[in-house]
Amino acid sequence: MKPVQGLHHITAVASNPHKNVNFFHHILGQRLVKKTVNFDDPGTYHLYYGDEVGTPGTIMTYFPWQHMRRGSRGNWETAALAYTIRPEAMGFWQNWLKKNHIATGELQTRFGADVLPFTDPDGLPLELITSEAPATLHHWTEGPINEKEALRGFHSVTLWLDEVEPTGKLLTEQLGYQFVGEEGNRFRYQADANDMGIIVDILHRPGQPSGQFGAGSIHHIAFRTVDDAEQLEYLQKLRQAGQHVTPVQDRQYFHSIYFRSPGGVLFEIATDAPGFPYDEPVAELGTHLKLPSWLEQHRPAIEARLPEIELKPIAKATP
Repeated sequence: MKPVQGLHHITAVASNPHKNVNFFHHILGQRLVKKTVNFDDPGTYHLYYGDEVGTPGTIMTYFPWQHMRRGSRGNWETAALAYTIRPEAMGFWQNWLKKNHIATGELQTRFGADVLPFTDPDGLPLELITSEAPATLHHWTEGPINEKEALRGFHSVTLWLDEVEPTGKLLTEQLGYQFVGEEGNRFRYQADANDMGIIVDILHRPGQPSGQFGAGSIHHIAFRTVDDAEQLEYLQKLRQAGQHVTPVQDRQYFHSIYFRSPGGVLFEIATDAPGFPYDEPVAELGTHLKLPSWLEQHRPAIEARLPEIELKPIAKATP
């Protein structure tokens, strides 16, 4: 059984689908690759953003529960998400975010890389981290950001936890990560892969308050595995290790299993296949409301409850 290949996707909560689409699609330059619904709450969208085809390791997804109160950061959660950019692109992003009225924090250094912090419209902490690491993705040529400045998939996630060792042990013994270093109270784990989204950081915060879930919170993080057979091996291995793992869930574009880490963070292991072009051509990704077969009979009622999302023409970025 191969180690997981880093991050597959990350799912968070928004309060307004229109602001969410504008931020990711028009400002961050991530294509809206799939517009569907929350399968457990079909009156709510499930929006997927990524590169041109939705390559695993680029996929940020949101449940835009309208009017949900804003969450607050704290322990027992994934508190930040980082994207990779090329080192020479940092100046562009500082100027581009400012031009779009996105406030940024002071430029930081972490494990030798530059880090630019900012937030999404609901306060979710995001970071741009410089790296020359390879990224197997498909640049969205029709998007607003030129390839040399574009986001290059996920860099890392940061978990805020009371204890490091239990979750660190899960990462290393069950998922194939390696502990690669610490910097202050930040402990870094890296997947045995050479691509996007291979880093999980744990920020050690003993005795600090728990986070309060809401808009701007990350719901879960998903790790990437190749296929159904390998996923079933993980299901069995994790259950043997005492983890309470769900049965396999069909998410149309991948298959998923879920379990809680010892630190309380919801983890998922998702397959690469079948992918987002499964039910619409690459050229039309994100332009249609796609429903699973068991909800198709309810399409008129679902469409009546959802606010219409129109994708505005793309304006190319200028610093």
